[in-house]
Amino acid sequence: MTDSEQPKRPNAKYKLSNENAGKVNGEEKLNFYYSRERRLKKAPQAVRDLYDESKKNRSGFLKVLVADKPRAMVFFTILIMAAVIILLSLSNKTSSSYFLDGNKLEIKGIKYEGMVIMAISKARKNTETAYSGAVDIAVSPAVQEGDELSVFYHRIFFSLENEEDYRFTVPFDSAELLIVLQTEKKTLKIRYKPE
Repeated sequence: MTDSEQPKRPNAKYKLSNENAGKVNGEEKLNFYYSRERRLKKAPQAVRDLYDESKKNRSGFLKVLVADKPRAMVFFTILIMAAVIILLSLSNKTSSSYFLDGNKLEIKGIKYEGMVIMAISKARKNTETAYSGAVDIAVSPAVQEGDELSVFYHRIFFSLENEEDYRFTVPFDSAELLIVLQTEKKTLKIRYKPE
């Protein structure tokens, strides 16, 4: 189909508008009717306050965190929990690590068929003054007053190695054990709950 065969508009011969109107230097000039001032006059007061330069207050990071009551409560709860975690880790109450005569001891116990399997891991904290030699261990179940007290005795030997592991079984099953470790000069008393 050629140009002559294509259908034409019925008013193709008429000029509908001035083709050069609105053009500056060959480019079309666009008119925008947007006015921020006119729009802000109709806007609510909260929107006008956002655009008002004199009322802009620069709030800091902390002001955003405690801007209202729920945010403040969450922020202070996080701070309190972080402080508690730090205090517990510094006081070493959450772990089963103990110190005896320059050695760091980690004690673990597992209940198994009416017995408790004890595991003691020793690491030398101070290599020059750490104790090496016999360590007497006495293990007893926590009993109520008037009950018969049964005590299990065991002896291990700390050598000059930096890390050592010791394992032994205690012939009774109890929810809580009283453990006494004694070297030639020092004594360590522990209340331990096996898993």
